[in-house]
Amino acid sequence: MSLYTRARLAVAVFLRSAVAVAAVAAGTVLAGTVMADTVIANAVAVPAAAASTMMAVPAAAPAVTAAPAVTAAAAQPGPRSAPGGFIRPACAVAIAGAEQCFLEYRPQAAVNRAISAGLTGAAARPKGWSPDAIRSAYNLPARRHSRQTVAVSIAFNTPRLAHFLAVYRKHYGLPRCTAASGCFRKLNQRGKVSPLPKSGVGTGWDLEATLDVSMISVACPHCRIVVVEARSAGDVNLSRTDNSAAALGAQVISNSYGTRESGFALANRADYDHPGHTVVASAGDLGFTAASFPADLSTVTAVGGTKLARAANKRGWRERVWNQEFIGAGGSGCSAYVSKPSWQHDADCPMRTVGDVSAVATNVPVYNKTYGGWVTVAGTSIAAPLIAGIYGLAGNGDIVGTGRLYRHASSFFDITKGNNSFFGPAADLCGDDYLCVAKPGYDAPTGLGTPDGAGAF
Repeated sequence: MSLYTRARLAVAVFLRSAVAVAAVAAGTVLAGTVMADTVIANAVAVPAAAASTMMAVPAAAPAVTAAPAVTAAAAQPGPRSAPGGFIRPACAVAIAGAEQCFLEYRPQAAVNRAISAGLTGAAARPKGWSPDAIRSAYNLPARRHSRQTVAVSIAFNTPRLAHFLAVYRKHYGLPRCTAASGCFRKLNQRGKVSPLPKSGVGTGWDLEATLDVSMISVACPHCRIVVVEARSAGDVNLSRTDNSAAALGAQVISNSYGTRESGFALANRADYDHPGHTVVASAGDLGFTAASFPADLSTVTAVGGTKLARAANKRGWRERVWNQEFIGAGGSGCSAYVSKPSWQHDADCPMRTVGDVSAVATNVPVYNKTYGGWVTVAGTSIAAPLIAGIYGLAGNGDIVGTGRLYRHASSFFDITKGNNSFFGPAADLCGDDYLCVAKPGYDAPTGLGTPDGAGAF
């Protein structure tokens, strides 16, 4: 990459981040919440990322300091509508010192009305990719009986989560997964049965939890699921759930949330480092921008998003980078803080590049009665628990790490179409570089690609 292109890339990162910050500020002002700390923190982080990309030498990491506390009682902004009937829930809006979920949703109103009226057949059938379709797209062996445990790290309590999961699994013919059988558990952030945190119903975290357990069920129908609920969406509380999940023996831990990379966030990096356990995180839903934490950590498998479609080819499917206008785009970025891991060899990011792999991130139905029943979801919060489930399906979550994926790059479908330039043309935002444009081989929006079976895992 020429110096000219690096300069354009650095300026693009800064401008795009400025736009994102402005959007966050505007959204939170509309919601009646003052977010000056978030704007300041985000703005400060941008020049470091831009400088490290432009100069192509590792930058000294800023001192890591403790993050400001976020309590369970912290005010949540309200949900926001987007074109196409999609809604961005409260949990998807950035708050200083807290993590945000990576999903958007649209109620399947016609389907839910048909079900309420007692209709059957096509009218009452959820629209979008079913478990069978997703397993077909990724050549996943549905009959494999892995008994590994996949944990979900999530904020707040979802009181009816087991019921919502039961409805989803029953509708699609998946085996039952109940507390009585030992398949499903829900615990607090200390790994205890009680007291559970306060209810997160209506915040979006309850829909996120529903999505996570559903996608794990798609990839690994026989895996055990443990949901570890944090007292709040604060950085510290959520990171503690990963510690508890590891202590409970979960071989794989799924995190469908993140926050803009910063020294504050990195104070919790040790909580996502668990040898003998695989940690997975969503790469984010704002496309190419500053790297997202904890996806930026080399101890984490960072998961981007794709859009699936059926095709008249040998595979029967085609994919491109998920980039849905006004809704979201799979995240990617070049870390300003985390060193390049030994197994990552891309040329234009001198530090850790996000992401590693990818999976479908749109047109997936899940069930949660709070949101009307069946809803269509979008976001890398689909992809991360799906990949976590595939780790569980392979049965190696306790002995493999992200580096293994890079040694088995041939076990992925290479995604070569699309970009994740959410705020403008790829030529302006990254110089059409692999950091925001899908290319043959590794690229940041889709990583090594999407799974072709469970062999790489």
